[in-house]
Amino acid sequence: MANRFKEFQPEHQAFVEEQAVYFVASTAPSARINLSPKGMDSLRVLGPNRLIWLNLTGSGNETAAHLAHDARMTVMWCSFGARPLILRAFGTARTLHHNDPDWADMLRHFPDLPGARQIFDMTVDLVQTSCGYAVPLMDEVRERPVLRTWTDDKGAQGIKAYWDQTNRTSIDGLPTGIDANLGKPR
Repeated sequence: MANRFKEFQPEHQAFVEEQAVYFVASTAPSARINLSPKGMDSLRVLGPNRLIWLNLTGSGNETAAHLAHDARMTVMWCSFGARPLILRAFGTARTLHHNDPDWADMLRHFPDLPGARQIFDMTVDLVQTSCGYAVPLMDEVRERPVLRTWTDDKGAQGIKAYWDQTNRTSIDGLPTGIDANLGKPR
């Protein structure tokens, strides 16, 4: 039931583009494993072995902290529609902050999304499909407007203040590198 590929196949990329949600897993030595759902139009497959995703402001900033210590990342999609399928991409990633030279070039791949915090650039070394037979059938109703409203209400300076207050360290106390977005030295 599971198949492995060295890279994304065209049908994998089409499947990724159809999904409204994906999940990201990362960890660092002696840190908690983080598994986080992501949505909005925040992920792009750039080639057979590369994907990027735009990390939007949230309550935690675990992935950025983890990647500073361990570059491994897993991204997973699962179908909630008629055709059951789970797709996982395994690889390593790097974190791009607002002041990185390729930030603007990478950001152009995405629509204007609220609270853009980092971009994660992942090199994929294994793609795996599995059945997804036990994943329930569910209908997507619509995108939640909450993040857009919350971000608009805070404004650019309010978002930076939020990053400064809540996104500096992971739940395990690891630095996230958000200082780069705050105009502070790394």
